[in-house]
Amino acid sequence: MIDKQIVAQYAQEWLEQSNGYFLVDVSVNKDNIIVVEIDHADGVWVEDCAELSRFIESKLDREQEDFELEVGSAGLGQPFKVLQQYLIHLGQEVEVMAKPDGDKTKQAKIYRGVLLQADEDGFTIQTTNKKEQVSVQFTYPEIKYTKYLISFK
Repeated sequence: MIDKQIVAQYAQEWLEQSNGYFLVDVSVNKDNIIVVEIDHADGVWVEDCAELSRFIESKLDREQEDFELEVGSAGLGQPFKVLQQYLIHLGQEVEVMAKPDGDKTKQAKIYRGVLLQADEDGFTIQTTNKKEQVSVQFTYPEIKYTKYLISFK
């Protein structure tokens, strides 16, 4: 099986020269299907995905091990996986699903608000609670997911 870390290393090599792209995720399944997800503050271009795909493919040896390679955008509406996704969505509306407080009978709570701040430890959103604006802070272990809210206003 192809090593996920090796593929991530090759992707990083290309991304370091790519003016703002960053790696979101790499997965390799038992059938050697490799999926590389990238993102950029201004969106992901198909041409750049193709170029990254060719770069990674040039580094891997099909004679040693056959594989299928997919390179694409992290996808709108998908949960954030890396800090950089939080950073490029500062000032935008997000949805956060918090984990229930240890009580298995409680439902997970969903918050919607504007992403105000994010760092390695956690993030803050501004939301409306009983008609008043409040800031809510989260650490990453406290949440199930955060994702960008798509608005069609």
